Amino acid sequence: MIFYILAGVVSAAVTWGVSWVILRLSSKYKLYPTIRDRDVHSTPTPRLGGLAMFSGILVAFAVASQVSWFHLVFARPGQILAILGAAGIIVLIGVADDIWDLDWLTKLAGQIIAAGLLVWQGVQLVTLPVGGITVVPPVVGLILSVGAVVLVMNAVNFIDGLDGLVAGVAIIANGAFFIYSYILARAVGETEYFNLASLITAVLIGACLGFLPLNWHPAKLFMGDSGALLVGLLMATSAISVTGQIDPNTLQSGRLLAPAFIPIVLPLAILLIPLLDFMLAVTRRIRAGKSPFSADRKHLHHRLLDMGHTHLQAVLIFYSWTAVVSIGVLSFLFIPWGWSIAFIVVGLAITTVVTLAPLGKRMRRAARSAQAVPAPHKKGAPS
Repeated sequence: MIFYILAGVVSAAVTWGVSWVILRLSSKYKLYPTIRDRDVHSTPTPRLGGLAMFSGILVAFAVASQVSWFHLVFARPGQILAILGAAGIIVLIGVADDIWDLDWLTKLAGQIIAAGLLVWQGVQLVTLPVGGITVVPPVVGLILSVGAVVLVMNAVNFIDGLDGLVAGVAIIANGAFFIYSYILARAVGETEYFNLASLITAVLIGACLGFLPLNWHPAKLFMGDSGALLVGLLMATSAISVTGQIDPNTLQSGRLLAPAFIPIVLPLAILLIPLLDFMLAVTRRIRAGKSPFSADRKHLHHRLLDMGHTHLQAVLIFYSWTAVVSIGVLSFLFIPWGWSIAFIVVGLAITTVVTLAPLGKRMRRAARSAQAVPAPHKKGAPS
């Protein structure tokens, strides 16, 4: 555990330092775009924070490669180079989009190339933990893997609309997934797949922690598409590394340590909010006859603001939803399933009430206003 923490600390420290450098350079040379109609902020803000996060991740991997304890992770250097190469491609695409506003086809092509690089070096679904182990045909595994990586990248990018939103959600979600992958490594035995997933999540958590101080509301620096797509890429990579290699029937201790559905459900749970926002946005745009990647101001975070939540309240609501679902699913590893389900149900009920609270206040104010309006005076009636 200590080595993962050290890798995360290195990632956080480098990200924080480079973020300050980028902020100063961006302010000096005015490296920030104009404000768009869909933007929530009102002051031009640099969007190159993804470069700082990528720098922290690169340095953390470089340091980890010199630690003998991580020998399993770096036993296949081609795979590590593919992950970092795919991350580099995504960061370049994101920076170019933040500066020149690329068309969606160009961005999608770059995402597919990055995902293809991962699959080429073995980061793909070869099995699914359904009924034990179900072998996935190579072509199907390739398509599913590339599709999953592209889907998660865009889903995370879609929710990047409020200060500190993506960084905080990623910290919570990856924290849950780190615990899961670490438990797998301890229960089943050290493997390159589980250790790789744990290292990726630890380094990504560190990068988000290092970036969050400058991204907290009011943000001085945005991660931009380069950062959001990078977060999505690494989250998808760690999930695929675990999900495609685990036999749930081997995970037993005093009680059944991990129910058979956990390897599939947990990756989906930690990405619930981004995926929900993505599906709603794509459906909305297609029904309107627009490209599924065309921008608008109808994302979930926009709707929370329109309901009457403050910027901070909207961000904390996203954090709450992510925490309830990811921690609730993770709790199946530690407590009886009945208590886990109860935690999820109660947690979702509370977050739903908090989410909809402004609507209730609005309805009560409208009712009081209606009661306060005097009845119209009828003509001819005694006064």
